Amino acid sequence: MAIQGPIPITFDQVFPHGCYIVGEVEQVKDFDASTNGRTVYAKDKTTGELIWQVAVMDADPALKAGQKTVAVKILAPVQPVPPPSLPGLPFTPVEFDGMSVTPYVSQAGRLAWSIRATAMRAPRSMATPAKAATGKEVAA
Repeated sequence: MAIQGPIPITFDQVFPHGCYIVGEVEQVKDFDASTNGRTVYAKDKTTGELIWQVAVMDADPALKAGQKTVAVKILAPVQPVPPPSLPGLPFTPVEFDGMSVTPYVSQAGRLAWSIRATAMRAPRSMATPAKAATGKEVAA
């Protein structure tokens, strides 16, 4: 098979409606290498970068409540800093760069996806212009 390892994907393909940070950025522990009293943190097998994790809420209105929150793992040498929160919003909007997904079979025997990124940042724009039926942009 030609595909080996993570599958490159864009932010818009994973989160077409955007997403919001709903948790802290935490370093991922390597539970296999850690022992009592000694914590070892996970590193990416390919790049050697430390792995950080943040919970985000998918803004897709069609998702069921149990499907809205997912973890995004970020490969970075230091803890990534979330973008600043925006006044009037309960959650911080965020976008990710250098995204990839890796399929796996969950403990429940279902297909699941591990989502990774190389960086997080504030969204490029909070609103995209509406498009008319002709495909031309119109003022929103």
